[in-house]
Amino acid sequence: MKIKMNPIVEMDGDEMTRVLWKMIKEELIEPFVELNTEYYDLSLPNRDATDDEVTVAAAEAVKRLKVGVKCATITPNAQRMEEYGLKQMWKSPNATIRAALDGTVFRKPIITSRIKPYVRGWTEPITIARHAYGDVYKAVELRVPEGGRAELVLSGEKGEERREIYTFKGPGVIQGMHNRDDSITGFARACFEYALDLGQDLWFSSKDTISKVYDGRFRDIFEQVYQQQYKQRFEKAGIKYFYTLIDDAVARVIRSEGGFVWACKNYDGDVMSDMVSTAFGSLAMMTSVLVSPEGCYEYEAAHGTVTRHYYRWLKGEKTSTNPIATIFAWSGALRKRGELDGSEALRDFAGRLEKASLAVIDEGVMTADLAALCTEEVKTADSAEFIGEIRKLLEK
Repeated sequence: MKIKMNPIVEMDGDEMTRVLWKMIKEELIEPFVELNTEYYDLSLPNRDATDDEVTVAAAEAVKRLKVGVKCATITPNAQRMEEYGLKQMWKSPNATIRAALDGTVFRKPIITSRIKPYVRGWTEPITIARHAYGDVYKAVELRVPEGGRAELVLSGEKGEERREIYTFKGPGVIQGMHNRDDSITGFARACFEYALDLGQDLWFSSKDTISKVYDGRFRDIFEQVYQQQYKQRFEKAGIKYFYTLIDDAVARVIRSEGGFVWACKNYDGDVMSDMVSTAFGSLAMMTSVLVSPEGCYEYEAAHGTVTRHYYRWLKGEKTSTNPIATIFAWSGALRKRGELDGSEALRDFAGRLEKASLAVIDEGVMTADLAALCTEEVKTADSAEFIGEIRKLLEK
């Protein structure tokens, strides 16, 4: 008898990950779960056809249903515009959804005994907490064609305040970034709560020695939230919070054993999550969940659409594309749905799906990207074969 569930938001995507998405549903979920989803097609052609309204609708659905799972999607550039014949260069769906939910992205490596981290001292996963609002992702930019005076101007009820940015004597570029106190506060609370849930220390890093106002505001809000709301809870849990500069944090991370949450501003988190995932083995072995202050959760793989493999697949070739992060996106969403609804059966299935996926790797069967990281002799499987091995374990 299949496990029943309340609906979650399903956001389909692009290219090879879209192919894997269908395989995972048909082979690993639908045989065991009465899958109940509200479906949104976020493929680039459909985003173009709907003037990207489908992405906004999907974000609103996550707010309503509280849980969503998303396939990897294309963020178009000039080459993609020509390839797909787009009306315009649409924004990143992830950026649109993050802005709508105003959440924090937590990315955590998936650990297996077969894959050893490149940083040999790392024995526990490092979770990257990425602020998912503002900074360069919401920046306004101007090309300076032939010189001029650039200023920051704030027009408020008490009048105007001006600061000179630079007086150009020739061509250049300027950029204006912003953030909000309420968004930074929500980011801080999400990080403190997540660290408490894991029972791990929380680090926060920025560059307030240079960016004394912008980064300094992040530092001050984190400290205020900690002192007023979390200090006693952290002390009771036996864990610590500390702030340090981003360059010092990088040095500390490399020397650490892992096992902590590292909170970063939006751009820092984007870069450092890729660094951490690669150092642990593969970007295809990293979970990603967007958590909003209102308690909404959106799960996805941390990697992209695997374009190179997709072009091979279109030619009828077999591809050895790693589906683990996409599987864990589904398991994360199913687990959270089970937690919110009190469904032990759904939570248990999510755990079994993850254990079966890792067990296949530990038994020496893996996709080509993981096999390349192993010093031991292993069996390389294509995507369908690998998913089939997971199915066998689930059926047992």
